[in-house]
Amino acid sequence: MDQVDFIRMKDGSREEYHFLEHLESEFNKGLADRILNALQGLATTLSGYKVNRLDHSLQTAARAEADGADEDMIVGALIHDLGDDLAPYNHSQYAASIIRPYVRGEVAWVLHHHGLFQSFYYAHHFGGDRNERDRYKDHPCFQLCVDFCELWDQASFDPNYPTPDLAHFTPMVRRIFARKPFDPAVLGTEYSLA
Repeated sequence: MDQVDFIRMKDGSREEYHFLEHLESEFNKGLADRILNALQGLATTLSGYKVNRLDHSLQTAARAEADGADEDMIVGALIHDLGDDLAPYNHSQYAASIIRPYVRGEVAWVLHHHGLFQSFYYAHHFGGDRNERDRYKDHPCFQLCVDFCELWDQASFDPNYPTPDLAHFTPMVRRIFARKPFDPAVLGTEYSLA
């Protein structure tokens, strides 16, 4: 079979869906490569900062690594702004949805909320509430997200920070995205992303 016969999903046969599942499984083996390519594409996006978005992402991950973060969090830091191009108003949720099946719940929660927490540094310049993040102050991941933003994300616009290239992080990306999706042994506590 080269392709299914149905034109409406409700008409698909068991054989056709097993055929498609096999194709999808094979395609998904290339996820790490697609993520690495998307990261590479950040080199030519949003400008105005002293570093491009790829360098910012690399620097954020490098700071996480230097502070002893585990691989889940380092890769989370690396991809945290991956959605800047396609989801500029909800880039945090975009990044969280990509990594969520592969990492601990708190990593996905931090990525999901980092945009809101990051607004602490600039919302007041636009008449906004810089403390809007405080609505989550009783959440178990609140301080983790505060620290993610303070120690790594907001500090990673420095062109002089010693930052490894993407090749340094490539093995980590490959290991994380080679995991079985939604493996309870990896996910641990799942936090509501709302």
